[in-house]
Amino acid sequence: MTAPGGTLVASDQDECDRDRVLPEMAWATPLNSKSAVDAAGATLVDDSLTEILSGDPSFGNRQTLEAWDKYDHALQVVNNWRSSHNFPLNTFQCTLRRKARQVDPRSLIAQRIKRISSIELKLRRFPSMKLAQMQDIGGCRAVVRSIRHVDGLVQRYEQSDLKHALDHKDDYIRHPRSSGYRGVHLIYRYNSDKKETWNGLKLEMQFRSPLQHAWATAVETVGTFIQQALKSSQGEEEWLRFFALMGGALALRERTAPVPGTPTQKTALVRELRQYARSLDVERRLRTYGEAIQTTEQPGVQNAHYYILALDPGAQRVTVRGYPYKELERASNEYLVVEKEIKSIPGAEAVLVSVESLASLRRAYPNYFLDTRVFIDAVKRAIG
Repeated sequence: MTAPGGTLVASDQDECDRDRVLPEMAWATPLNSKSAVDAAGATLVDDSLTEILSGDPSFGNRQTLEAWDKYDHALQVVNNWRSSHNFPLNTFQCTLRRKARQVDPRSLIAQRIKRISSIELKLRRFPSMKLAQMQDIGGCRAVVRSIRHVDGLVQRYEQSDLKHALDHKDDYIRHPRSSGYRGVHLIYRYNSDKKETWNGLKLEMQFRSPLQHAWATAVETVGTFIQQALKSSQGEEEWLRFFALMGGALALRERTAPVPGTPTQKTALVRELRQYARSLDVERRLRTYGEAIQTTEQPGVQNAHYYILALDPGAQRVTVRGYPYKELERASNEYLVVEKEIKSIPGAEAVLVSVESLASLRRAYPNYFLDTRVFIDAVKRAIG
């Protein structure tokens, strides 16, 4: 099957709609060595460079310009590296959609490319980590009806004959993080005997129940507003403890393993959770966040396949840009531009995602719309 401009990449995308198979030349490929990628990642988190870019008047203009040139070059290298994950990511997302729908016809599927700010944060948290080793540059997610459905989806992958290599599995439902996070992660290395360009790239799949998804997106919503990396277990101890306890309450509700460091007895857990929910005024604050936000949809979003979500919590605004399936390259380039534009805005975030429809966008990424209604209902039920 061919088309003007190149050979269609149908063999590795047989789970995708045939009218959405792109010419091979339409997908980004790695243009730099892994050592160059690692060096670019190190540049992004170089403290001496960051100090110059912060505008310290003790540095001369020439030095500042040279620093910006170095930083911009590193950004281009990193952007190419993450964009190169789009083809294998799309392949995995297509297969995930089919398998998830077999388990739960109403499952929610989404994919995203990791934000520059998240890449920088992770490299700072783990100084020995190399960018080329990072396992979640490309990620896709399935939210299915219950724990039983999560288990069913995991089983389908473990019993499948995928050519891609399973690097490892992290079961945070059987072994929850102390933060309260729960879900199952499967990390694969892309492998194809037909399209070797992307072989070896890592991709992460996350499987969650609706309650686990509500918890995770609520953590990100609060973290955005208080400008702390709660998702990475950094920030105010009171909020971190609240979310750990709430994770424990949801684990109890879903009859799964308790969250380490939280009370195992329901009465003690609820008592402490209620104290934090009241002292933090959780329900009122979360509702206020959601009610204040204004959404601006730019022309073309209705029939888009890729979306850039840009959240400015200070201005209480989220902007949605949409791109057709065949304009991924433009979306990737504009994503980097948006990230650079919002870098100096406190709390601002942007992400490039793909979902099946505009209607699915808010369900998949409620944190960008500051929508925590499902989580609020879960808190009210937990504390009685």
